[in-house]
Amino acid sequence: MTLREIQEPIKARYRDEPDAARITLRAIGSTADGAMSCSVDLGRAMYAAGAHPGVGGSGSAACSGDLLLAALAACAQLTCQMVAANMGLDGVAVSVTVEGDLDLRGTLGTADVPVGFEAIRVQFGLSGDVPAERLAKLQERTERYCVVLQTLLAPPSIDADWSVGSEGSVGSSA
Repeated sequence: MTLREIQEPIKARYRDEPDAARITLRAIGSTADGAMSCSVDLGRAMYAAGAHPGVGGSGSAACSGDLLLAALAACAQLTCQMVAANMGLDGVAVSVTVEGDLDLRGTLGTADVPVGFEAIRVQFGLSGDVPAERLAKLQERTERYCVVLQTLLAPPSIDADWSVGSEGSVGSSA
């Protein structure tokens, strides 16, 4: 069964029932082993995260910046792969490398520099037969439909809720 055949009934349902396409994803971070580590529960899997060695972490787990870049790499790769399949570009393999630059002095509060990434670079590598006249369409559609890329380019509003309970749980909504 092709990707197009798999997605067609889903697309038809969303055309008929637009509210069915609206979902909420959730990630819950909680203290793991001290101030420098965290467990992230996605409901389907648990991931370890930790502070970057540049701010005092051990480096034994992915830092939050790594996870952000990984989310972009995964989304861009999967989106490009799916677009290529829907375009009939059979046998095309896609790899994506994402790099980001940041100044850790901002995170540590040791200099008046921005906190967060200053620049992010996404490099797509394709192998297989991609005719030059179809490459621009593949690029345009991949960039248009990549959820994480579009979220970074046009950030959503973010609301933070704080609560203190008997178990010290903090709830937030984004």
